Amino acid sequence: MSTIKQVQLGNQGLVVPTIGLGCMGLVGMAGGDMYGKADEKESIATIHRSLELGGNFLDTADLYGPMLSERLIAKAIKGNRDAYIIGTKFGFEIDDSEQLVGKINGSKSYVKKAVERSLQNLKTDYIDLYYLHRLDTNTPIEETVEAMAELVKEGKVKYIGLSEVGSETLKKAHAIHPITALQSEYSLFERQVEELGILDTLKELGIGFVPYSPLGRGFISGDFQKPDDFPENDFRRVLPKFQGEQFNKNLDLLNEIGKIADEKGVTKSQLALAWIIGKGFVPIPGTKKIKYVEQNIASTSIELSKEEVDRLEAIIPLGTVTGDRYDESGMKGVNL
Repeated sequence: MSTIKQVQLGNQGLVVPTIGLGCMGLVGMAGGDMYGKADEKESIATIHRSLELGGNFLDTADLYGPMLSERLIAKAIKGNRDAYIIGTKFGFEIDDSEQLVGKINGSKSYVKKAVERSLQNLKTDYIDLYYLHRLDTNTPIEETVEAMAELVKEGKVKYIGLSEVGSETLKKAHAIHPITALQSEYSLFERQVEELGILDTLKELGIGFVPYSPLGRGFISGDFQKPDDFPENDFRRVLPKFQGEQFNKNLDLLNEIGKIADEKGVTKSQLALAWIIGKGFVPIPGTKKIKYVEQNIASTSIELSKEEVDRLEAIIPLGTVTGDRYDESGMKGVNL
């Protein structure tokens, strides 16, 4: 069994491996497949292989499916729950018929409802890291965090986190109950949390950072040379980053990244993950294939010199326009 270095995520005591496994793509999603077709047997085998290699930090959400990702994880971890560290998220309101309502709900009553449902889906009596998936602008963050803090007292949740919030929200939340981690999109192609000073706030407050989509939603793999290469019904087809001339501009940048990867004898994806891990962050790349989880975990042993980091960051300096990561409505819900 390979041993991945363990790190403390934030300063509240949660210890995790230096890389996690994003579990959104392990299942299909309502309205279409997010990242191509998923096979349950292969998805479970991927989780098991990750554990064999020391990758026991799984990230999911009730949104994924909805509910399907949490339930698949329950099957994968059955009889071995305590070997895993499970993070899940709530906030996108889901009704009793498991349909998305179309709004974010961070009210105290919904927090309690959502956690019970996730515990049932995961077939566990505790969640290691419980995040608010998006900020509910109609509910004070203090109310949401107070309700999450009660879950900690009850033993249903060990640590709490937030996703896609800005510095002021982090400060308000952290004053109510210590926040262990922030989860937001971050990659060589998406560094807004850095530009907005959110990373500085995390450092100031002692909050860990869990970047999702650390491979630019798979773009950094180099498998997609034109927008039509994305699978049919794949939501990446409609993201601004992957439209028309912007796609071509980003492809040129990726080719420059590839030159450094070739020099180092690693894949572009491994280089991108090593860059994030070197900053002390815990990325959660998603995959549903064993070969990719093996490659991703191998990136934890890659060390980059300051010169290599500087060269990488010079290819896509802060402020470089690589295209919005969501459509207009989606962008209104991030970094709030």
